[in-house]
Amino acid sequence: MTLAELQYVVAVAQERHFGRAAARVFVTQPALSLAIKKLEDDLGTTIFERRQNKVELTPLGEQIVHQAQRVLEEAERIKILAAQGKDQLNGLLRLGVIATVGPYILPDLVPLLNARAPKMPLELEENLTQNLAGMLKSGKLDVIMIALPFEEPGILTAALYDEPFQVVVPVGHPWQKKKSLDSRQLGTEKVLLPHAGHCFRQQVLEACPELSRSDAEGWQGNSLETIRQMVVSGFGITVMPCSALTAKYQHKRLIAIKLAQPVPGRRIGLAWRRGYTRPQVVEVLQETVRALQIPGLSMVAG
Repeated sequence: MTLAELQYVVAVAQERHFGRAAARVFVTQPALSLAIKKLEDDLGTTIFERRQNKVELTPLGEQIVHQAQRVLEEAERIKILAAQGKDQLNGLLRLGVIATVGPYILPDLVPLLNARAPKMPLELEENLTQNLAGMLKSGKLDVIMIALPFEEPGILTAALYDEPFQVVVPVGHPWQKKKSLDSRQLGTEKVLLPHAGHCFRQQVLEACPELSRSDAEGWQGNSLETIRQMVVSGFGITVMPCSALTAKYQHKRLIAIKLAQPVPGRRIGLAWRRGYTRPQVVEVLQETVRALQIPGLSMVAG
């Protein structure tokens, strides 16, 4: 068993395609297939089920790939330890961000991060929490920014900031002149939220249990921006994180209203694999996020 063979296995597991995996690790497809077949023979087990135009991991193969990823990360750690002067902020950072954070944090975060780590180009992935978690565990992403708590085996987390929620109503709504609202009042309204795949929906429902809507009603959107436009059009009201309600996102036909104490909200943090070999990247991300000047966010001390 060699590190190259483990690298090939991880590449196929991530690409789910022998041709793309071979191109990724810079070998021919026959050479990669032969190496993986040799490893399977040595281990006496099948890692991949090869079907027409489809490659799937066997149950045992899932465990082998997970362990192979850990071995490769430990091998990379040895390289870093051997090169004491190596700059961990020199090289690509694959950063994942949940869809209800990315549009409102990244425009301010990216230029600030580029200034602090100019040799660290970014590859960004905006997605749902469950998808980002899978990409993080498989090694496709280095760090993800998600809502906490986030508890997964082998994953470390760090809190970044707390963010309150606010109610958004259209101009002309009976609540438009209110200075604050009790979250229990929301149960009387048609409240539009992202569909069930978004963790933000669940966060709002947990914080405001009076919202007893049925998913079958259809009053859902794929993004906060879609929902914002639905509120403008008079389909209902909504709840949004304060980062989506700063001056640059204000709409002349919408009014944001604060919620009374205890104010519902969420905590946003970073997550990364325990074996991640560039801890300074996590540190600079934490420092950069905490340097953001976004109204309403309450930074969590490191």
